[in-house]
Amino acid sequence: MKHLQFFLIFLFFSGCLSSQNAIDVSARLIDSTHTISIDQKIKFVNTENRELVTIYLNDWNNAFSTKTSALAKRFAEDYARRFHFAKDHERGHTTIHSIKENGNSDLDWDRPGNVVDLLRIKLQKPLKPGDSINLNLSYDLKIPDDKFTRYGRDNEGNYKLRYWYMVPAPLDNGWKLYSHKDLGMQYVKPYSIKLKIDIPTEYYAASALNLRRTQTRQGFKTINFEGEQRVDSELYITRSFIFESISTNGNQVITNIKDEDIQFDIKNTLLERTVGFLEDRLGEYPHKNIFITQEDYLNSPIYGLNQLPSFIRPFPDGFQYDIKLFKTITAHYLKNTIFINPRQEKWVTDAIMVSLMMDYVDTYYPNMKLIGSLSKIIGIRWFHLADLEFNDQYQFLYMNMARLNLDQPLTTSQDSLVKFNKNIANAYKAGVGLKYLEEFLGDESVSESISEFYKKYKLKRVTDEDFAEILQKNATKDISWFFDDYVNTNKKIDFKIKDVEKLGDSLKVTIQNRRDNNMPVSLYGLKDGKEVYKTWVENVRDTLSVTIPKDDIERLALNYNQEIPEFNQRNNYAGVTKLLDKPIQFRLLQDVEDPRYHQVFFMPEFDYNLYDGVSIGPKLYNKTILSRTFNFAISPKYGFTSETLVGSASIYNAHQFENKELYGIYYGIGGTRFSYGYDLFYEKFTPFLTFSFRNSYLRSNERQRLLLRNVNVRRDQNPEAPLLQPDYNVFNVNYSYSNPNFLKHLTASFDYQLSDKFSKVAITAEYRKLFTNNRQINLRFFSGAFLYNDARSNDYFSFALDRPTDYMFDYNYYGRSQGSGLFSQQIIVAEGGFKSQLQPEYANEWIATVNASTNIWNWIYAYGDVGVVKNKGESGELLFDSGVRVSLVQDYFELFFPVYSSLGWEVGQPDYDQRVRFIVALDLNTLIRLFTRRWY
Repeated sequence: MKHLQFFLIFLFFSGCLSSQNAIDVSARLIDSTHTISIDQKIKFVNTENRELVTIYLNDWNNAFSTKTSALAKRFAEDYARRFHFAKDHERGHTTIHSIKENGNSDLDWDRPGNVVDLLRIKLQKPLKPGDSINLNLSYDLKIPDDKFTRYGRDNEGNYKLRYWYMVPAPLDNGWKLYSHKDLGMQYVKPYSIKLKIDIPTEYYAASALNLRRTQTRQGFKTINFEGEQRVDSELYITRSFIFESISTNGNQVITNIKDEDIQFDIKNTLLERTVGFLEDRLGEYPHKNIFITQEDYLNSPIYGLNQLPSFIRPFPDGFQYDIKLFKTITAHYLKNTIFINPRQEKWVTDAIMVSLMMDYVDTYYPNMKLIGSLSKIIGIRWFHLADLEFNDQYQFLYMNMARLNLDQPLTTSQDSLVKFNKNIANAYKAGVGLKYLEEFLGDESVSESISEFYKKYKLKRVTDEDFAEILQKNATKDISWFFDDYVNTNKKIDFKIKDVEKLGDSLKVTIQNRRDNNMPVSLYGLKDGKEVYKTWVENVRDTLSVTIPKDDIERLALNYNQEIPEFNQRNNYAGVTKLLDKPIQFRLLQDVEDPRYHQVFFMPEFDYNLYDGVSIGPKLYNKTILSRTFNFAISPKYGFTSETLVGSASIYNAHQFENKELYGIYYGIGGTRFSYGYDLFYEKFTPFLTFSFRNSYLRSNERQRLLLRNVNVRRDQNPEAPLLQPDYNVFNVNYSYSNPNFLKHLTASFDYQLSDKFSKVAITAEYRKLFTNNRQINLRFFSGAFLYNDARSNDYFSFALDRPTDYMFDYNYYGRSQGSGLFSQQIIVAEGGFKSQLQPEYANEWIATVNASTNIWNWIYAYGDVGVVKNKGESGELLFDSGVRVSLVQDYFELFFPVYSSLGWEVGQPDYDQRVRFIVALDLNTLIRLFTRRWY
């Protein structure tokens, strides 16, 4: 009987192994050319119930071969410039010599649809279900520089190889074909691998595969690796052995993660604790080696920790290293054992990983603050940020995207996620969601479900539906809302206490669900700021009333401990015996939102223009670090040059719409008072209404905006040159379209203005394109015309050729009234957009101009402008200019040197230094957008 059982088990595993693809790679590193020569055998098994006439292979190394690949386009979308401007020898490629069947007849192959990292092999005869075919491939790999993805050849001559040899694309109810997009994952079915590589004798090799043999010969050595049930096999070939190999819990951890000078015995203890924790919560890791690298960590770091400079260590010795280890090992653990579709269903492993990280910190660092020991420093400890626990960061960073209306469902394909969601927010939302579910159930069923899921599906093909099935099976309550509303949508969570009625010894609490979902919410009773009652309320579709004991409750609160990732927690409070639902709090400097208080912040603010000089004053506002829908700001300042009060104030509200092209409506009022000349002040008062539209595909930068506003301006009279119209108002309708991108940039706008003295329309279009040969062309067109103009007595409202008068005070001129000197040389490319100061410089009837530039070398461009200026009663004048543009940071810091124009050669003019124009952006928000555009 025992022999029969053994025989059946043997047949079962033999069947499993026989249906598994097998790969045999024989490679040789040629260091002088940074290439690897490969002879590869692939045993491919048809696991479908249909015949196959073609087989697809992933050739992800060839994704680096062209600037038009999916990988290159991904870099461009993220404003990553390195790949496009790299030299040809820095980019990798694959050169295929032959593809044969069983080592004999050649097979035809192509790259379907010009997808450069995919190979389609045409079979000579159909491959029947269950049958296999042996492919023999001969090809060379040119290894790319590691500066693009952190994998490849580095400056020290090391080779960090990932997704390098060819593997069959997965057959999973049809071919699943994905291009390399630097997403940190390749979807393949598990395969057995034998790898033999010849490397120069001065090199070392390290991998997660099992090392079988090393042979040293004259000039090189041959290293053999093997592995079963693999989906990834990183290989590092280095000039020195940069890895530590530490035995722990029956596994060998091979790592080069920077250890912050942690002693070996401490590292060993931390590794044993990490692996032991994972074995206890998940199960045993089935492979011998756990191979984790610094590159693995840097591609998915602990955001916040890795941003701190090395000389700042607010955490206890070993903490940062421990957390880095835990995250990287857990990711490796799950990636190599849970065979889920990483493009479509990655939320499952993300949820498990982040929830385990939270549990690990709660277990071993229960009192760890988000900013570590900085939370104890006088000044910093007064901020609510100092109160946040380390694990609060996950909900906080997810909520950053929710508040910006940029959050996406967890089931969104990884290559369709906004970069911030892909790298940070979606994984955090998944982990926080599991903890939300755990708090709601109030037992160990979520933890038990994760363990059951891992043990049941380890090294097997699995889907997110399998995970959902186990969670629901073990849950003691209905949790369908978690999948229907939380996982599969980007619906926000927002509850409110609508009413509280006192009924003798009880309270009748009416809760309102302000969103279209069926998620549960926790209700707390508070006394002296402490919890005295808690219950969970379910099925609040619209409003629901519940009765709870009175129990000397002073205030009621929803989601008091913030176990729910709720969009707006500021409306969660209601007073029972207290007059206010929550107290008012004044704080110096901007802080993290504390929903327990009505928060008002104040901070010093600085401004500068020539006439007011440096102006300093307090800014009183309610905006927290996370964006809000309702905002106000009052900023009075004292101008040290004008010696008077200047400043600004604004109030506005936003209505956001999820998954709609019209994603936001904004309305409000703003006002400013500053100097427009020496001892001359203007006051501007503007009510506005804005409709914002966007592409439903959030990775697209395409945006549209319709702005309606009424600009009311009052100016002081200049006694030396009295103003004909010091006070005026302009009704303005502006429609703008923008689709900025690193490779192709397009913006356009239509502007209509109406005043009692004039009416005018203008059209602006700007196009910028970067070609594959690194040549960039910039084109801008502007045309404007008056419908009527009763203000021709001066050119204050006229179209400008080179320097708009800015009568609506929209532009940040530092010396707006200057006709000479440095401040008059500031240029804001608007209206005519000319760089030289030509005559006539204004048009009171119509104007049309074209501005163009192209790069000469790197950030040096040649520019040229041409246009026609038409004034009433005069014939139109054709004007032009040309010169050299130095663009250090495009649109933010640029210099324009005129060369030749309608004035003739300008270079030789004695006042040439006064003809040079400049763009300088000093506004902090403008500069912040420069650095955040690649994330949002």
